[in-house]
Amino acid sequence: MDIRLTPDQEAFIREAVASGRFERPEDAVQEALSLWESRERRRTELLTSLDEAETSLSRDDGLEISEQSVRSLAEEVKRRGRARLASDRTTPR
Repeated sequence: MDIRLTPDQEAFIREAVASGRFERPEDAVQEALSLWESRERRRTELLTSLDEAETSLSRDDGLEISEQSVRSLAEEVKRRGRARLASDRTTPR
C-alpha cells in the first residue's frame, strides 16, 4: 500500500520522531490509525444506540423524565466520563 501524506503531515511526524514521542514514522502512523479505529468503534456504538432508541420510541417504550431520572443520568454520564478519562491516562502512548 502506498500512502501519500501532505507536507504538513510529514513535518508533524518528523517532529514527533525528533522529539522522541515515536521511534519511527511508522509508529506515528500506527498510532493515528489506532485512534481512528477507536473513534470509529465509538461512532458505530453511538449509531447503534440511536437506532435502538428510535426503535424503542416507536414502540412507545420511552422513559418518563423526572428530576430524579435526570440526576441519575447525569451521575452515570459523569461516572463513564471519569472512567474513560482514567483509561486514557493509563493507555501508553
